[in-house]
Amino acid sequence: MVTEQGTAAATAPAERHEVIIIGAGVCGIYMLHSLLQMGVDARVLEAGSGPGGTWYWNRYPGARFDSESYSYGYSFDEEILQEWNWSEHFAAQPETLRYLNFVVDKLDLRACMQFDCRVVSATFEDSENLWTLTLDDGRTFACTFLLTAIGMLSAATPPRIEGRERFRGQSFHTYYWPHEPVELAGKRVAVIGTGATGVQVIAEIADKVGVLTVYQRRPNWCAPLNNAPITPEEMDDIRARYPEFFEQMSKTPGSFLHGPDYRAFDEVSEEERTAFWNALYRSPGFGVWLGNFRDVLVEEEPNRIYSAFIADRIRERVDDPEVAEKLIPKDHGFGTRRVPMETRYYEAYNRDNVHLVDVNGTPIECITEKGIRTSDQEREFDIIIYATGFDAITGAFDRIEFTGLEGRTLAEKWQDGPITYLGLATAGFPNLLTLAGPQGASVSSNFPPNIEVGVRWAAGLIGYLREHGLTRIEVLPEAEEAWVADIMQSYEGALLTSTRSWFTGYNSNVEGHDKLRYMIYLGGAPAYRERLADVAGHDYEGFKVS
Repeated sequence: MVTEQGTAAATAPAERHEVIIIGAGVCGIYMLHSLLQMGVDARVLEAGSGPGGTWYWNRYPGARFDSESYSYGYSFDEEILQEWNWSEHFAAQPETLRYLNFVVDKLDLRACMQFDCRVVSATFEDSENLWTLTLDDGRTFACTFLLTAIGMLSAATPPRIEGRERFRGQSFHTYYWPHEPVELAGKRVAVIGTGATGVQVIAEIADKVGVLTVYQRRPNWCAPLNNAPITPEEMDDIRARYPEFFEQMSKTPGSFLHGPDYRAFDEVSEEERTAFWNALYRSPGFGVWLGNFRDVLVEEEPNRIYSAFIADRIRERVDDPEVAEKLIPKDHGFGTRRVPMETRYYEAYNRDNVHLVDVNGTPIECITEKGIRTSDQEREFDIIIYATGFDAITGAFDRIEFTGLEGRTLAEKWQDGPITYLGLATAGFPNLLTLAGPQGASVSSNFPPNIEVGVRWAAGLIGYLREHGLTRIEVLPEAEEAWVADIMQSYEGALLTSTRSWFTGYNSNVEGHDKLRYMIYLGGAPAYRERLADVAGHDYEGFKVS
């Protein structure tokens, strides 16, 4: 049935702008600001009821940064840097959402954002050189240039378990955690999934619920976040050192404050290695992963030795040896998948009210009216939490029907994996820029510093086109082919390709995502910046402009 409002929306003329950005997260906010500074008629369409992107949606207990707060915030505005106070080295979701709203209001961007706008289709009209967008309520928009800032982890995937709709208690995916408070005290709670989100939720709620049962399929290598408050004196020091931090981040492969140790692994004594690793394990943030010997992440034997070191740390923290062994991965080495950072996660399993179910030994058969049935028994719950992750990187694109030249859809083109040029555009889809999209540097790195690079490049491109009276840009197929070949070559010999993860395109909750797909750029952020600068410096080589 079409509502009266839907009918009116469908018959109303399309609202037209020079540029439309889909998404008001970290990327979309900066992109809008950059375009408005240039005098471009730009609008943001956001599915949520406010800005924030992933930090608007993910309100589950324990959600927080695992990059240092002051490395995750924007670097482009000195007043924002000086006015904002971070309260923790790794800020929690409510503070991050407040920060992004502060930025939106500080830069006076809200008037150019439209919320509760879920785009369902975007079609390029070749003869008119125009993108037409349709929302789920029937409204339409049109623009010359379409920019996507839809996030790499924004397409939540519920598990493919029969009977989910039958459960009579409360249930939800972590991405859609209710905005109103969820009463956990005294409740029987199940968490399905032990990825980065599951680890945060489990650690946070273990002492707040009646009984917590964790259903684990694949354990992850987790390491302590070692978070701490930021005192006013520390915040003053951080402000004074922002230039130093940003310079340091510009030199590391992932734009984090942590970069690899280039000493040869086998030239360091075992005693010195162990002392170094113990220091890393006690240090805050991703140092335990990204500040390690480079050899640990690229060579099998060093990775095996380091994985054994981490396994011993897990055994030290979990009282029950049998449970500890279930929490230690056996199918991949440390750092070959995304490493969840945790706060007393392993200690949660020492509590009498927390139980671990290994679904490899006793698989989940179905969700029932009262709870979850595995092959050995049915357990009853009041709340089921699905921490089952995302259709990463390309999933958000698949949920919008992008139609390019000759009626070809992006989903058809990317059926076997993304095909892009620079991770920012794709042949056959003129005037579409995929900010923070697949095969770009932001996907495999500290997100904000690298989206700033992509945003500045996109703004420069639009400025170049306007300056030269041009209104159309298309990827040359040969440029795209060369870029994809480079991406594929970079995967050869990389340890991360030896395991199934969203880095390599696998997702058992999404049909067809059971093979290697080339999702991310592995060349490092400095090399990526150089490549973008080179393309721009040669009048956007690899593109046809008209």
